[in-house]
Amino acid sequence: MKLERAVLQVALDFENLSRAIQAAREAVEGGAQWVEAGTPLIKSEGLEAVRELKRNFKDKRIVADMKVMDTGGFEVEIAAKAGADIVTVLGASDDGTIAEAVRAGEKYGVEVMVDLLAVPDMPARAVRARELGASMVCLHVGIDQQMKGEDPFEILRDLVARSPLPVAVAGGINSETAAKAVSAGAQVVIVGGAITKSPKMADATRAILQAMETGQAVSSELFHRYGEKEIREAFSKVSSPNVTDALQRKGAMHGILPRLKDPRIKVVGTAVTVRTLDGDWAKPVESIDRAGPGDVIVIDAGGGTTGLWGELASWSAHVRGVAGVVIDGAARDIDSILDLGLPLFSRHIASDAGEPKGHGEIGVEITCGGQHVRPGDWIVGDASGVVVVPRERAQEIANRALDVLEHENRVREEIKRGSTLSKVQQLERWERVG
Repeated sequence: MKLERAVLQVALDFENLSRAIQAAREAVEGGAQWVEAGTPLIKSEGLEAVRELKRNFKDKRIVADMKVMDTGGFEVEIAAKAGADIVTVLGASDDGTIAEAVRAGEKYGVEVMVDLLAVPDMPARAVRARELGASMVCLHVGIDQQMKGEDPFEILRDLVARSPLPVAVAGGINSETAAKAVSAGAQVVIVGGAITKSPKMADATRAILQAMETGQAVSSELFHRYGEKEIREAFSKVSSPNVTDALQRKGAMHGILPRLKDPRIKVVGTAVTVRTLDGDWAKPVESIDRAGPGDVIVIDAGGGTTGLWGELASWSAHVRGVAGVVIDGAARDIDSILDLGLPLFSRHIASDAGEPKGHGEIGVEITCGGQHVRPGDWIVGDASGVVVVPRERAQEIANRALDVLEHENRVREEIKRGSTLSKVQQLERWERVG
């Protein structure tokens, strides 16, 4: 395979073919040169997806991202007959699988791209792929890897230097990083979400091509992957519903209601946990001295109805820079707290208060709103409620929540164009059988 300059391949990782075709039209309008039937699309729609892409885009190279792991010859043959020009085979597969895929490709006029996803020694596998007759290798950082902060650029330049085959690259690339991919030597830049999740796909495609052609990054507000030190920033961009969706519908506190001066307020921070008894406000107040700027005090009072948090505690927390307070119990002085602007979430509101008896503990695992909360877990709260994220998964879930938001942005655009949520998602088709 010989390419005069780097090309842009759009990856169509949809479950519904109709949405994939529309996305391809917009991406091709924006200048995408290669069109990929992504693995989810092929698994959902079968090779009919490849046939439809070939019918609609006869002058474009169609990539069937089969990720072949076995029966290489047969799977390349059926992809070729469906209209594929390039078929992907996993580099982790047996040499015989790659060799058979190449033989079938030669017979049916299809080239084989070896996907190096999860291959430990990529340069060595690239050398072997060339010996087996493959046309190209792909440095691929998968979506699940991206959510943990991995990107392809740490090893791309080294792989390009050591690979005897042209190198494609995929892994969360956007208009800010596409130029970096080309500069490192990638000959095919594969972009999925930064195009297909954009409300304006053609414009997004143009921005990426501009970056590839000029070597200059084009600013992008979305489609980033955030590192461990950027967790707060990432969570600040999403809603609590986005976060619980990213957690597979888990993490949401139930019965804990927002008491916010402005419904647009978002609270993000790490938990300082408190366990106390109904009305005993000693440990909740003492926890303020343990909390630092940006922390969220989370109080387990067993759902009690006697006030254990009020205006003076709120002033103390505000001065300390506490981001917010969450109480599975009761708070009072709500009018003063709203005026102060300290974000508060509580199960109950009450006028009466208890006594500072000193029962309970600070910095222990608690239950709040039905969710286990440990010290250091991340808390995300807004007008929809509060979600707790396990601290060891915070970076991953922050990135997944952003992915949810980005997908919703595209669905919203399709609804604005005249569709409905049911039609966009083809809900009747995907209702569970049995």
